[in-house]
Amino acid sequence: MSTPALPAATASLYAADKRIYARAVQGLFQRWRWAVVALTQLVFYGLPWLAWNGRQAVLFDLEARRFYVFGLVLYPQDFIYLTALLLISAYALFLFTAVAGRLWCGYACPQTVYSEIFMAIERRFEGDRNARMKLDAAPWSADKLLRKGGKHAAWIALALWTGFTFVGYFTPVRELGAAALALNLSGWETFWTFFYGFATYGNAGFMREQVCKYMCPYARFQSAMFDRDTLIITYDSQRGEPRGPRGRKGEDAAAQGACVDCGLCVQVCPTGIDIRKGLQYECIGCAACVDACDSMMTRLRLPTGLVRYDTLNGLAQHLGPAQRLRRVLRPRVLVYGAVLLAIVTAVGTSLALRTPFKADIVRDRATLARLVDDGQIENVYRLQLMNATEREQRYTVRADGLPGLALAAPVELRLGPAQARWVTLALRVPPEGAGAAGPGAHEIHFELRRMADGDDAPRTLREKSTFVVPR
Repeated sequence: MSTPALPAATASLYAADKRIYARAVQGLFQRWRWAVVALTQLVFYGLPWLAWNGRQAVLFDLEARRFYVFGLVLYPQDFIYLTALLLISAYALFLFTAVAGRLWCGYACPQTVYSEIFMAIERRFEGDRNARMKLDAAPWSADKLLRKGGKHAAWIALALWTGFTFVGYFTPVRELGAAALALNLSGWETFWTFFYGFATYGNAGFMREQVCKYMCPYARFQSAMFDRDTLIITYDSQRGEPRGPRGRKGEDAAAQGACVDCGLCVQVCPTGIDIRKGLQYECIGCAACVDACDSMMTRLRLPTGLVRYDTLNGLAQHLGPAQRLRRVLRPRVLVYGAVLLAIVTAVGTSLALRTPFKADIVRDRATLARLVDDGQIENVYRLQLMNATEREQRYTVRADGLPGLALAAPVELRLGPAQARWVTLALRVPPEGAGAAGPGAHEIHFELRRMADGDDAPRTLREKSTFVVPR
């Protein structure tokens, strides 16, 4: 007789995450967060509409290969400045994290900012935490459909406006607006408007803390930048434990800690953690739990600061604010600060001393060298000259490096504001100069001189190339 087979046991590799219903909270740090939200969105949405010298103040014109940043006109050859900007951003992030933890995540990260905006819209339509939980659990009705539909309509409108604004940094936003109203957007403009809008709608409306916990790499390597003197959100367990509810008149207050186990610090957390369990990588440092706990302590007429910004050393050694401040200037902070200062100084100096025009010299590969009138040897070059100012400029060109080396014809160029132009140049060397130099490739230099014009002082740029004397 055979034994009946037992049903196979199955186990899920991943635990399902509960939906987080973050509760609204008021307090000092939430006011700071909303101030940063207002500032960042004012810059993001308003900057494309700001005019500068008759054009958009910040415009990355990929088609024309011009990048306008207020008074700066940058070309692809200025890619080094993008590298410098990324280095500045990285070291600034390292510095701020070493000093005060995840300030970027809690206050200025786009994921945090847009999640906060989307949650504010959600509360407007569906109510606060308990009301949203009750609405989600209720069967579908006209009221539920109206509330959910209104919320999603507002989310989609904001997401599309965000996508439109993003594209407005690459296409003049006024032209983009006229094309959108006429339903005449190009394929790429349409794609990026909807793609960026969809990403905003999905990340801020649905994924929220999932992006911070699972998609953002910063949550994983932040611990490498923390130490025991980094300012983080902490729970004072020595003061708070043992936790438990209190009587209305404070009975048994001496026998228990200050924490009344109200759970507000968990309910307001946008990532759903319990800060009383210690520092966790999911914590984005938004300080919502600080405001919630302080409000409860105030109602109970107890000292605030049970959950607060503090350091691990400060918590263990009961350090005061002045003592914590003195520990800020430690080796890693000084190194980050010194590197950041050096990069910022170098970039600022480079921009201040930047030549207001650029040139690329390319030898004509079709004709390396040829004999012309009177036995002169001629090499042909292509010169790309770029005006990096927004005023018309005049330039002269000359060359040196070989005896008798000269242009076949005098060249004076005139370029309009932010204009680039290709010019063909011919250099000639007389027979005696070629004989003195000998056959082969010889180093020469082109000298491009911007002529003085009004407020513009003369400037000179030298570019290296080679001149080939045939055998």
